[in-house]
Order: sequence, then structure tokens, then C-alpha cells
Amino acid sequence: MTQLQFTLTGNPENAPAMTRYMKNKFKFLGVKSVERKTQSKVLLQTSIKLDRQTLHAWIADLYQREAREYQYVAIDLATKNVRKWEFEDVIIFKNYIAQKSWWDSVDAWRTMFGKYIQRHPDEKQRVFELFFQSPNFWERRVAIDLQLMEKNNLDPEMLTQAILADQDTDEFFIQKAIGWALRQYSKTNPEWVSNFLATHKLRALAVREASKYL
Repeated sequence: MTQLQFTLTGNPENAPAMTRYMKNKFKFLGVKSVERKTQSKVLLQTSIKLDRQTLHAWIADLYQREAREYQYVAIDLATKNVRKWEFEDVIIFKNYIAQKSWWDSVDAWRTMFGKYIQRHPDEKQRVFELFFQSPNFWERRVAIDLQLMEKNNLDPEMLTQAILADQDTDEFFIQKAIGWALRQYSKTNPEWVSNFLATHKLRALAVREASKYL
């Protein structure tokens, strides 16, 4: 197995603002997104040639590191190699949702899962069921927003199921997710979303977010 030798070089002047933006939940090196992608470019290119076992080891290594930017690189690695993954890999990645959880990492992982189901549409239901009705609300956020990139391939029944399971949940990030999912689908099927809002009683936050493009 190839050993991971990778470090990010941050700008300490950026770190305090980045930490505050994430509600002081994580330590930052001060590496902004564009610079992180520049510094990790070779790593990501190299990763394409690696086997799945090594990739999982690298992702685990990065995810354990204290600085938040390393979690971002770990998710970048998983997303870069999405064409290699099988359902058993998705099960492993699901476990990261409950680790060092906040909207930034959860939504980045959701993007990776979304790309996976685009490549494996026959497995979308199985992926959805990994997160649906989880006791962890971050995992349920993934279930709600799993189909954000699906457009005409979105399964309305699946979306309805995810929303109704949490329609009365007080959690801010759940209500935002409901609104986000409906708003995104309204770009493809505004009539369906309008009808859904008219026939279901949702929280004000979700309705406000969902109605943005209607």
C-alpha cells in the first residue's frame, strides 16, 4: 500500500475568519478553497491510479487530521474517484457523515453520493435507505437532498417520503434541506413543487426556501 505523504500549507491570517464562519467548531490552517485545490492537485491526479484499499486508507488518514481542510481533501479524493466505487464503498463513506459533522462536510459528501447514484441509478433506492429515517439528522439531511442533481431523473415518491418523515422537525438544517430539495426540483418541475406546497403543511423556513423560483 502506498503511504500517504501530504500536507497543506495555510495562511494563518485566513484561519480566524474561517474558524468563525464555521461557528468555531473546527481548527483551520487558513487554506481557502481555490488554494486547497491547487495544493492537492497532484494528490488527486495520483489517486486515480490507486486501488480502492489504498484510497480508503488515505481518506481515513486525512479525515482523522485536526485541521478542517484535510476533511475537505478527503472528500475531494472520494469524489474524484467516484467511478471506482461500489455499494460496499458507499456504506463505508456513509460512516463519515456522523464524524466531525457540520453542513460543509455533510453537503460535500452528499455531492459524492449524488454523483454515485448518477452512475448507478439502479442503486439509488439502496443508497437512499442508508440515510432515510436515521436517528442522526445529518444523515437524514443527505436523504432529503440526495437527488439534488437528478433533474428529470428525480424520484418524486422518494423525495416525498424523505420530506414527510421530517416535515415537523425543528432542526434548522433539516428544514433548510427540505426547502433546498424542493427549490432545486422546481427548476425542473415547478408544477409538481407548487402542488406539493399547496397540499402539504411545511414549516415557514422550508416553504420560503422552496418558493424562491416559483
